[in-house]
Amino acid sequence: MGVPENLKAACDKDHLEKVLAAALAKGAEFAEVYVEARTTDTVQVEERVVREASRGIIAGVGVRTIIGDKIGYAYADGLNPRSMLDAAGVAAEIVAGPPVAGPVGLPAEPAEAERFSHPSVYPIEIGAAKKIEVAKATDDAARSHDARVGEVLVALVDSDRSVHVANSAGVFVHDRRILTTLRVIVVAEEAGLRQTGGRTLSGTVGYELFERETPVEVARDAARQAVILLEADEAPAGKMVVVVGNGRGGVLLHEAIGHGFEGDFIRKQTSLFTGKLGERVAVDACTIVDDATIPGVRGTCNIDDEGTPGQRTVLIEDGTLKGFLYDKLNARLMKTRSTGNGRRQSYRHMPVVRMTNTFMTGGPASRDEIITSVKKGFYAKRIGGGQVDIASGNFVFEVMEGYVIEDGKVGHPVRGANLIGNGAEVLKKIEMVGNDFLMDAGGGTCGKAGQGVPVGNGVPTIKVSEITVGGTKS
Repeated sequence: MGVPENLKAACDKDHLEKVLAAALAKGAEFAEVYVEARTTDTVQVEERVVREASRGIIAGVGVRTIIGDKIGYAYADGLNPRSMLDAAGVAAEIVAGPPVAGPVGLPAEPAEAERFSHPSVYPIEIGAAKKIEVAKATDDAARSHDARVGEVLVALVDSDRSVHVANSAGVFVHDRRILTTLRVIVVAEEAGLRQTGGRTLSGTVGYELFERETPVEVARDAARQAVILLEADEAPAGKMVVVVGNGRGGVLLHEAIGHGFEGDFIRKQTSLFTGKLGERVAVDACTIVDDATIPGVRGTCNIDDEGTPGQRTVLIEDGTLKGFLYDKLNARLMKTRSTGNGRRQSYRHMPVVRMTNTFMTGGPASRDEIITSVKKGFYAKRIGGGQVDIASGNFVFEVMEGYVIEDGKVGHPVRGANLIGNGAEVLKKIEMVGNDFLMDAGGGTCGKAGQGVPVGNGVPTIKVSEITVGGTKS
């Protein structure tokens, strides 16, 4: 791994104890040091030209101090010992309080995080020429799908991160994190009409990722989406039965419902689930889980960014609200324990409570049974980005790939559709749950508090009795 030579010195036990002592010097109740070194390779092909083929190496440290709900945070670029101590001094000043006595003691060596994902073909060991070859082949595959494909953007990105977390409670742990991602965006054009399709394949694995699905298959699927939209009708509008597709439909779950489980919103009483623990909030067929331990998935975490092991947390079980997601800060303030959901984008960011891999478990019905049960409705096969109000649960989502359902059959494709509704209401309007559960092979990046982290999501095919479809055809 191409990391700075001084990483070992920066993570030396004695040095980290000095940094923690400096962070506690002004009376903080808790102090934490997060050391990160990351190597990222990027290959980007656009208009058949290699626009970027780069390797970036960053390293730095973040120091956090806490008194009550008051947080101090400072970071230093690079791993210079003096800079680390300076950052600790700044974080200490922010939360200055009564002096707290007591030494900081760490284990002699950092514990190695338990590995849930087991990369075998490390991207760092693959040369730039091979990565460029993969990206070009992906571009060629998208273009060869249909003559109407005009523009293609391919981004092949992999990162290799070394992370050390040490805190004043005696935690001292190391983790190595691999993330490999292929993104393909395709624009198709016909008679002046332009439509876009896209696919992402990503996971906490190395290049064995492409044994699941080849770059050529990903490219052709992105092109297929763009071409289908050229041939699609305008989307219908109004309240109707909606069937949410498996896999990518999990975006709806993550955004419209998932954020409401996060402990900071619960503590501040701004979540739609505030005060409802133990209550029935969904139909019996609904079980929702956040699980950081699924091998290879984009949101999988061996440890979170506070050093807590990744965990499986049941949020809703058979329709009853069972639990929430916590980082260390919100867990302490709520007098509970962390669920391993304290996550941050980099050493420059404070950890905040975030989802990992969030999904709804499968049910008894086949996809065909669900589709056949719908006289007239809408099939949202792939859902894209949207907007959500955490407090109310109201949402608006773009449908990337949608079809009408007529007389129990999937009909013609449509474009320009949105799903408009309320997350809490959707949970109570689920009528059928499919037996075809699928984790989305792409996943996404969740934005919160000005930072993004990789997440996974998934659902089986789901039938909802009523959601408003926003379209242009009444």
